[in-house]
Amino acid sequence: MPSDREIRDRRRQAIREILSHDKPVLHQHDLVSRLRERGFAATQSNVSRDLRDIGAVRHDGQYMVPSWTQSEDSPFRKIVPFIRKVRSAGPHNLLIVTDPGAGPAVAQAVEDGQWPDLVGTVGGHSSVLLLTESFFSQRLAYQRIQYYLGLENVALEGQEELAEEDEEAAGEE
Repeated sequence: MPSDREIRDRRRQAIREILSHDKPVLHQHDLVSRLRERGFAATQSNVSRDLRDIGAVRHDGQYMVPSWTQSEDSPFRKIVPFIRKVRSAGPHNLLIVTDPGAGPAVAQAVEDGQWPDLVGTVGGHSSVLLLTESFFSQRLAYQRIQYYLGLENVALEGQEELAEEDEEAAGEE
């Protein structure tokens, strides 16, 4: 008999397949139904947690899994231990605070990863400024960092509206 962890992992793999191959998923309850059709017992709260943990995002009204969540060889993974916090820097940029002296290495890892949602980076001694051209790009960059750091339900410092928007979207499901 499979363990709870094995069942969860299989359900998450099924979610990835549904999001990448089937018709668009507009609401979490649609995903619950599709999982049940595949033989998975799932609730909206299970699906909500699974979407968050696999790095899924909602864009243009539908859920999708960004390609960066599939990559195990990202240069950014190597520098994760040097990151202390991430916060907004205005409406479109992010500031990564690092251990002293780690800013250039973190900036280089971001640049080596060629993140499409970034316009550029500015590396300092103990920080990195990530430049994006829109709030959506800022949010994607933040979600990428959050995914790599393995954090859950953490809002950007100074960007409480991100958390509020997520709560509103979850309430619609």
